[in-house]
Amino acid sequence: MPLPFLTADRAFEATSDDIALPFDDHDQWRRPYRPGPWRVIAAALALLVASFMLLATMIVALAGALPAAGACLGAAAVVILLALRLLRVGTWVSRHGVRHVRFFRTATVPWARTASLRTVQQPVRWLGLPRTVQGQALVLVRQGGGEPVTLFTDHNADFLARVEAFDRAADTVEAWSAEYGPVAAPSVPAGRTQSVS
Repeated sequence: MPLPFLTADRAFEATSDDIALPFDDHDQWRRPYRPGPWRVIAAALALLVASFMLLATMIVALAGALPAAGACLGAAAVVILLALRLLRVGTWVSRHGVRHVRFFRTATVPWARTASLRTVQQPVRWLGLPRTVQGQALVLVRQGGGEPVTLFTDHNADFLARVEAFDRAADTVEAWSAEYGPVAAPSVPAGRTQSVS
């Protein structure tokens, strides 16, 4: 018996959580990969805690202690905002540049100011904790020097135990850099000088 609701748009067996979603508008900021399971689990647990806090708010308000209920409501709102921010953490790209969203701050680098974008082997932090392990990282080097920026690693909350997803995401960001980044000067064969007109 066919189940059309499972195969309306694509075959059920062909779905994969690691396939990046297609986008048409390159002016909008988008994450070129899906959030990893560790990030989603942490945000879901935070939202679960917030739901219990909201239930406690209702119970305290029904008991008549309105100042305590207001405090519980404020704390639940903070936990919800933290969970939403946790889901936004990552690398975002658009026609305008690359945006590195961290938990407490966001930095945007226009493609014209990128000198190179490459995957390197280096010690990386495991799930953002102080413990470091040997792994791969997508590193952005700005024009004019400065310290390289690590956009994401294969041991962060998005790519832990998902090596293929890391490779695909790094290739996607590098493709955006190649499309919108600064045009490299034409190379001159050895032994010749480039004429200036």
